[in-house]
Amino acid sequence: MRELRVTPIKNGTVIDHIPAGMALKVLKILGIGDNVSSTVTVAMHVPSHAMGWKDIVKVEDRELGVREIDKIALIAPSASVNVIRNFNVAEKRRVSLPERVVGILKCGNPNCITNAREPVEAEFLVKSKSPLRVVCRYCDRELEDIPAHIV
Repeated sequence: MRELRVTPIKNGTVIDHIPAGMALKVLKILGIGDNVSSTVTVAMHVPSHAMGWKDIVKVEDRELGVREIDKIALIAPSASVNVIRNFNVAEKRRVSLPERVVGILKCGNPNCITNAREPVEAEFLVKSKSPLRVVCRYCDRELEDIPAHIV
């Protein structure tokens, strides 16, 4: 069996246990693109005892905010977020899907009050965690493609 070797990071965040194929969506959520100034490591389709296959994202010199972790929970509810400080895991936490998702998703209904230039922040209620189903609090529309509606 081949061994996967990835160099450790001194400071930053490691997002582990991402469902296989979702790492690039995690990068998009974090706003990581051409303008990134620190090292980002992406491992895709890595063997996992618990999941079969998984993705991993490592971002140097960045710790995630609560809102970013909530966004990741929408596409990777089994992920864990490890904060690395001085080459050691300083914090380790599993993401958890909140009962309400506020200001993270855009409603797909063009007539929803949250899309009508009113000062109303989009809010969704989690109806089911597996499979993930969310419904707009204001117009009751269920989102079909959740990752495409993350803002």
